[in-house]
Amino acid sequence: MNLDYVLEDFKDLTDPKVLVHGASETMNEIAEKLGEKPKIVTSVSGFESRLTDEKAMDIMMMAYSGLVNKRIVEKLQALGVQAVGLSGLDGRIWEGRRKDTIKIMEEGKKKVIRGDLTGKIEKVNLDLLHLLLAGGYVPVITAPGISYESEAINLDNDRALAVMAGELKAEKIVSLFAAPGLLKDFSDQTSVIKEINKENLADYYEFAQGRMKKKLMGAGEALALGVKEVYLSDGRIEQPIAKALKGEGTVIK
Repeated sequence: MNLDYVLEDFKDLTDPKVLVHGASETMNEIAEKLGEKPKIVTSVSGFESRLTDEKAMDIMMMAYSGLVNKRIVEKLQALGVQAVGLSGLDGRIWEGRRKDTIKIMEEGKKKVIRGDLTGKIEKVNLDLLHLLLAGGYVPVITAPGISYESEAINLDNDRALAVMAGELKAEKIVSLFAAPGLLKDFSDQTSVIKEINKENLADYYEFAQGRMKKKLMGAGEALALGVKEVYLSDGRIEQPIAKALKGEGTVIK
């Protein structure tokens, strides 16, 4: 991902707009420096996720809502954008239920994990978002979110974005990452699937590798909540948003 290319393009978008970001690589780097090896698990349904205990949550806050969020705000301010950096925790922007247990596959066996600080977004603080947008501010939002019991929880950004976009009645979502779109052949960067009908989205899960499965799930949820189009495209190139909107990646509608 080339953050400078993304933000330079983002500043030219018509308001109102919201930027949602992750920080997985930065979190891994910080965890390594602190001697805390990240643990990635696979759910029984085949989705990868990060186990989040209290130490991992501390590192998440450092990386996501700390370092990366504030660097993005700094860069946007330099570009003349009145950015406001927030986590889903702030003002209960992203609120949901903490999972009592998670079920994973480990060495071919099902295993139940308790005490994990993960959850799923169910509510969005629209009052706060509308207040910021009406004032000409651009929210820059990231994990963690907050549980109903006021605990910080690790929420999947793609699915949190879907719920928030639906609540905001957004028409389009542009999701950028280090690939030119959804690939039919993961080893062939030219095998981009150009267009997907939302009614047939489940047929394309077989082509999704790693976190791309959650991006497709998030796209499906967003479309079900009223978003008209979801664009999956390359964040490493110049004008990545403009090119995505022209159909250079994968369009789901």
